[in-house]
Amino acid sequence: MDQTGKVWLVGAGPGDPDLITRKGLRLLQSADVIVFDRLAPPELLDEARPDAVLINVGKAPARQRLSQEHINEVLISRARGGAQIVRLKGGDPLLFGRGGEEALACHAAGIPFEIVPGVSSACAAPAYAGIPLTQREISSSVTIITGHDLLEEGPARIDYDALSQIGGTLVILMGVKSLPRLQRRLLEAGLNPQTPAAAIEWGCVAGQRVIEAPLTRLADTAVAQALRAPAIIVIGEVVRLRRAGMRWFDLPTQVEEQLGESNALQAILEET
Repeated sequence: MDQTGKVWLVGAGPGDPDLITRKGLRLLQSADVIVFDRLAPPELLDEARPDAVLINVGKAPARQRLSQEHINEVLISRARGGAQIVRLKGGDPLLFGRGGEEALACHAAGIPFEIVPGVSSACAAPAYAGIPLTQREISSSVTIITGHDLLEEGPARIDYDALSQIGGTLVILMGVKSLPRLQRRLLEAGLNPQTPAAAIEWGCVAGQRVIEAPLTRLADTAVAQALRAPAIIVIGEVVRLRRAGMRWFDLPTQVEEQLGESNALQAILEET
């Protein structure tokens, strides 16, 4: 009987391959099997051993994503064969990454596992866009939700009335398809229509694109500019700081710099 292997649930980070942790990289370089999804930076696969087995469980042209049950079966069957497995997941494995489901499946099957946290796109994409999630005198709290809530049948599981009252910064992952409904629910719940908002497409990579608009116009602006997933949506006064001097990755043009950005931070502090 083969010796049981082990599964490491590794957060690959949000897109920039340099953002993986040292532990995650070390495990990646020594793994027998790497099970990865489409949001794991592809450059990281170059770190695999030449003889490592690479298994893509994400979307690919002409086929659908494997079911979560099938992914669990892949991890368990390979581990039972004695393999040392890295389950490489974009961002952090436990933040809307279904890493908890995979860990519980391993536990139920008697497979040893470890969780290796990763840098989440929820904070990294805004950071690369020059948007801090918290800022003294502007925002002292962060709420992270998934846009999938509005795509499912039945009543919403998120209290949008509470979201509109809590203040601070709201971050939405996987919210591109549900953006019009999300915008409508927040406005109906009483959130200020002029609240600054941004959508960050393919954050932390060279093709990063940021769309900015007041909440009331965000969905229409996203359609007009053909926003596509994956994208992180940020709603709150901190979005203004991008134009107040914190934009650094997708650098502004000279024309944009001449639009009065130097006085933007003072204006924000005066309004808050």
